Amino acid sequence: MAKRYFQLEEANALLPLLERELIHLQNIKRDFEDKYEELELYKKVFHAKQVSDDSDALFTLECEIEFLQIEASAHLKNFELQGVEVKDIDSGLIDFPSYLHGEEVLLCWKQGEQGISHYHGINEGFAGRKKLT
Repeated sequence: MAKRYFQLEEANALLPLLERELIHLQNIKRDFEDKYEELELYKKVFHAKQVSDDSDALFTLECEIEFLQIEASAHLKNFELQGVEVKDIDSGLIDFPSYLHGEEVLLCWKQGEQGISHYHGINEGFAGRKKLT
């Protein structure tokens, strides 16, 4: 798949769709973390008591976690198919490949911002954000 480059207007137009997708991904991540914590606790109790009759519950938790991983991968693939890069799920940081003054850059959006107002170089991160003028 060829790399997609965005004009500011088309990147901004995608934000409502991407934000909905991002919220789903954030919820999946929270569910995953909760289930994983539950699984680790369950394993400790299971191991400490050396109980063998609760293996169905353990298996169910492992399956739920695996399903959440598959679901998260599908959502991340949706971002990839749109041509954008999710840089941080928790803070909702998304980059859009673009050109500015003939130089390849990444238009940078953070969840909660009204629109895209910053960019950074392709080898810079969030800390290198500059205001679009």
